[in-house]
Amino acid sequence: MKISIGNDHAGTDYKLAIVGLLKSLGIEVINRGTDSNDSVDYPDFVHPVAEDVENGSSDLGIIICGSGNGASMTANKHQKIRAALCWNKEITELARAHNDANILSLPARFISLQQALDMVKTFLNTPFEGGRHERRIEKIACS
Repeated sequence: MKISIGNDHAGTDYKLAIVGLLKSLGIEVINRGTDSNDSVDYPDFVHPVAEDVENGSSDLGIIICGSGNGASMTANKHQKIRAALCWNKEITELARAHNDANILSLPARFISLQQALDMVKTFLNTPFEGGRHERRIEKIACS
């Protein structure tokens, strides 16, 4: 499995911890985020993650900014992306199981690092249920 991860300055510490977790699980990581706490613009780091997922060079993506909103809005401009802004494990599980989310958006300023790590594990381990959810997923894209 390969994961693309991107972040702005608010998510650097979380990204570094998540990359460590992913590597410990034997997952290949494409680091598209900043490694600095200096102010940057989140779209510059989120679009590359969305492109990686969209073109299949990564299986899933993780994006991190202060609120998670700007990152998820940016990623969701891409037609094949279903980025889910999540704030707990239950929402993360539903985003994967019911919405087949392919990018997890984390709000670094509103969740603890441990919550973020737990949500990443949930995101990776929850399969899409398909069934009645499949027809709904097929209606998301505009083109």
